[in-house]
Amino acid sequence: MDLEVSPALIIPERELGWRFSRSSGPGGQHVNTSDSRVELFWNITESTVLSDDERMLLFTRLEHRLVLGVVTVAASEQRSQLRNREIALRKLAELVTEGLAPEPAKRRRTKPTRGSARRHLAAKQQRSDTKRNRQRPSAD
Repeated sequence: MDLEVSPALIIPERELGWRFSRSSGPGGQHVNTSDSRVELFWNITESTVLSDDERMLLFTRLEHRLVLGVVTVAASEQRSQLRNREIALRKLAELVTEGLAPEPAKRRRTKPTRGSARRHLAAKQQRSDTKRNRQRPSAD
């Protein structure tokens, strides 16, 4: 089953790798026999569906998650291997979507208005007066 990340990007099933193991936590009577933990991995380096720009973008944004160009996602939330497979596919799709998302617009610094600066100073003065009134009178 191919993984549709977006209408423009579909990762073919042949590029996805699966690994199964025993999950920790509760599992009932099948806890020691079923391999319900799922690891899904995708080799970004050898992928045929990515352009060079997309590949470089994923490398820079996902570098902390990559091992030799391979991104790995694990899922062990459910007792069912099938459900964990669905969760792993969704996690990988979200990860790739975030990695390929355009940069948000840079914030442009603005100068505070004259009124907001005046209100800011008035609030500071009021706070100062409040604290001064809490002090004991000096013995002058």
